[in-house]
Amino acid sequence: MITDSTKSPAALAKVPEITLGFWALKVLATTLGETGGDAVSMSMGLGYLVGTGLFMALFVLAIAAQVAARGFHPLRYWGAIIASTMVGTTLADFADRSLGIGYPGGSLLLLGLLLATLAAWHRAIGSVDVRSVGTPGGECFYWLTILFSQTLGTALGDWTADTAGLGYVGAMFVFGGLLLMVTALYVWSRIPRTALFWTAFILTRPLGAVVGDFLDKPVAQGGLALSRYTATLVLLGLIAVGIALLPQRAARSAH
Repeated sequence: MITDSTKSPAALAKVPEITLGFWALKVLATTLGETGGDAVSMSMGLGYLVGTGLFMALFVLAIAAQVAARGFHPLRYWGAIIASTMVGTTLADFADRSLGIGYPGGSLLLLGLLLATLAAWHRAIGSVDVRSVGTPGGECFYWLTILFSQTLGTALGDWTADTAGLGYVGAMFVFGGLLLMVTALYVWSRIPRTALFWTAFILTRPLGAVVGDFLDKPVAQGGLALSRYTATLVLLGLIAVGIALLPQRAARSAH
């Protein structure tokens, strides 16, 4: 998986260093976002719109705390990531199902929003490298990009597993294989590392989405029919352990 352990005498950014531990926590967080989002919108019966409102409020609070912080704080950072995956789940489901635009329409809309955000970020800051996240403006672009990427990833996962008919296991192989290809490109190509990072970041979301669906969907639909609440709590515990045990260092600023 893509890592970036480049050291420089520059100041520290407010995001973590991109290591294998980062990617492990990211996949766990995206899986948690699927089970947690479905637990609120489906199991609790609150629906996609109310669920999106609740998680969006949580996401905004998490980002406010992140922006107010003077440096990188693992709990604040991963709390914001988890909130983004949950709102991404319910927002994508609301757009795809409640608005009736379907998975292809939702995916194309979200892809357009994601690319527009990256373009605006690059125009305003001069870079979309995560190591440049050290100012309020850079942070806002960073988290908006993450929100759209998490939502896009949910739509892509559902599209692949359901509409394309590959099922949850088949979709896991598809997105797992794509991530291996990105890793190979990181090792053996000269493609810009920033482009590869965002590609991998986006692809981990549909992977987590289909893993989450595989865990809690009925057996008749190809899942394991586990309790969404239980799966969410177990995943939350694994993330907490990972944050405590895995190295959590701030990335070196690109400036």
